[in-house]
Amino acid sequence: MRAHAGGDPRVARLVQAAARGQLTKAAARLSVPETTSLLGRAGPLIAARLVSACVTLCIPLVLARMMPQAEYGTYKLLFLVSLTAASVLPLGVTQSLYFFVPRAKEPRVYFGQTLAFMLASGVTGAIALWALGPALAAALSTPGLLEHRLALAAYTGLVVAAFPLETSITSLGRTRLAAVAYLASDGLRAAALVVPALAGWGLAGMMAGMTAWAALRLVAAWGLVARGPRTRLWDRALFKEQLAYALPFGVAILFAIPQQYAHQFIVAHAVGPALFAIYAVACFELPFVDLFYTPTGEVLMVQLGEHERAGRRSEGAAAFRDAVDRLAVLILPPIAFFFAVAPAFITTMFGARFAAAAPVFRVCLLVMPLGIWPLDATLRARGETRHILATYVAKAAVSIPLAWLAVQRFGLMGAAGSYVAAEVLGRVLLAWRVPASLSTPARRVRLRDLVPTARLARTLFVSVALGAVGAGTCQVAASFEVAPPGAVLHRLFPLAAAATAFGAGYLVQLSSSATAIPGALGALLARRRAKRPAAA
Repeated sequence: MRAHAGGDPRVARLVQAAARGQLTKAAARLSVPETTSLLGRAGPLIAARLVSACVTLCIPLVLARMMPQAEYGTYKLLFLVSLTAASVLPLGVTQSLYFFVPRAKEPRVYFGQTLAFMLASGVTGAIALWALGPALAAALSTPGLLEHRLALAAYTGLVVAAFPLETSITSLGRTRLAAVAYLASDGLRAAALVVPALAGWGLAGMMAGMTAWAALRLVAAWGLVARGPRTRLWDRALFKEQLAYALPFGVAILFAIPQQYAHQFIVAHAVGPALFAIYAVACFELPFVDLFYTPTGEVLMVQLGEHERAGRRSEGAAAFRDAVDRLAVLILPPIAFFFAVAPAFITTMFGARFAAAAPVFRVCLLVMPLGIWPLDATLRARGETRHILATYVAKAAVSIPLAWLAVQRFGLMGAAGSYVAAEVLGRVLLAWRVPASLSTPARRVRLRDLVPTARLARTLFVSVALGAVGAGTCQVAASFEVAPPGAVLHRLFPLAAAATAFGAGYLVQLSSSATAIPGALGALLARRRAKRPAAA
């Protein structure tokens, strides 16, 4: 196997080494199905996450209204600490399954050694969080963290240990089963948070429920491996090769995740839990971006690996460009809509006491259009983990001091601005390497080959227009007295009217763009498209 143009020869040697007992020449000649599009294969995952997003969206909306503001800030900080630790502790080993499994003749060994490594990482992380509890509570100006440090440690350790659950299924290309796993997991997660809150058990009950949920995930992850073929679960040589691939990316995440959330930690240190609750609402991540971006990136990694195995490496650039075009059509219009109606959205969903979060929310939204570029997934699929590491180190060196200075000088708005600037810098540095990673000895890929410029310009124009329609409808609807001031319907009616107007235009845009949509809606749009030639 030969290193690609501009690539790292060590990656080629790694793949050759991984061939020992795992890859065969016959497997390298296997063909990749021609009929299935990228988003078509990701369809079950996207559809599952769409349902999950509708379920889990209610979590912050319910909790922000039910909990005292300071307690809500403590809740957000608890899960911010846990999320940061759970993102760092896998060290890239779980994500490496997307590289090795599509190329492996005997994938079970990778699942077994990955789960064993994650279990050890989870235990290590739990012990560290328990020991650092007092220091974290003092640094984040939130004494409530110390009260829940045992639950925080247990929950985080279990989450890390069960991390490979959906990844192991998706890496095999079994997207339907992975979709079922996502649905079941996210549904139980929502119940574990909302039911204790509704029952009046407070934050302690919520943490207990989440710990039980994470334990169930761990049982499911090991159960799937136990039901698989009775082959080996560990190979020392293969695990060393897996670590050689994963650790550069894992170290990159060690820099990337803390700096990605640095602005939130710095705000928490500066203002305390009550005001941090305002900033946490402003940082609310609209679920539809991850809904489309993550499964598309996961399937793109598998597809690039299959193309390489089948000797069709040159098709990677077209797969990337197609993913960008389709993600833009799906993601950009909703972002424009929420930017336009941000004040109404924040006060309607979270309550009037969080109204001050709306301007900061608009600034944070500027990060979300970056989700149309599956850069990190592409680089991981090509083994460019060293470049990812270098990018995240450079980004951390700039973003953390920038966030500190911005918070001190400009408060919450400065924190949000530093977050946007750091994310743009990171994406630019990643994008610089993508053309070389997708090049072949026979064809050099340029950056402009990866950008569907004309279609992106059209999508951007349509997005701005749909956002303006939503904002105008919201203003007109607000002039109608459909309910007494202060009533739920009085706040909800303008936003609902705006969403209806936007949704109608969004569906028209999806139908005219021929973008693949998963689920029943996608089937309906496909039938309408199929009828057009006949009607003409």
